[in-house]
Amino acid sequence: MTSDEGSEKKATAAESDAASESRSRAEKIELGVALLEHLEADEVDLPAAIDRIETITTSPALTREILDTADKRGVIDREDGRLRVRRGGSYVQFESQVVAREGEFTCRRCGAGLSTGHFIVFEAGELGPFGSDCIRKVVGRES
Repeated sequence: MTSDEGSEKKATAAESDAASESRSRAEKIELGVALLEHLEADEVDLPAAIDRIETITTSPALTREILDTADKRGVIDREDGRLRVRRGGSYVQFESQVVAREGEFTCRRCGAGLSTGHFIVFEAGELGPFGSDCIRKVVGRES
């Protein structure tokens, strides 16, 4: 790898981190609703849903707003500390919706350093980077 390629990869990683931090409130809400809509589990408990939403925001007010918006749109039903996902088969398609990029990243879920970042591409935007294990947990493929 040339030094130009290395610099380009570092710039891409830094741009990804900066883009996720500079999202507007509305963009974060849309991304959070999309994430909930694409969970692979039909039902999750509230702490598990919040764990996933925290990959977008750690603000309790914004987390609440994401949950309220998803509820109002009929994406989820909330009952007794559990969320039931209502959808028509809209799981994350790993072959087409997950992009792997080489570079220096920090996982948005666990904080580990990554040389390969996995990003989920939704219509509302891109979410990531995640490590190969964390991305499965975020979408609900593994618990």
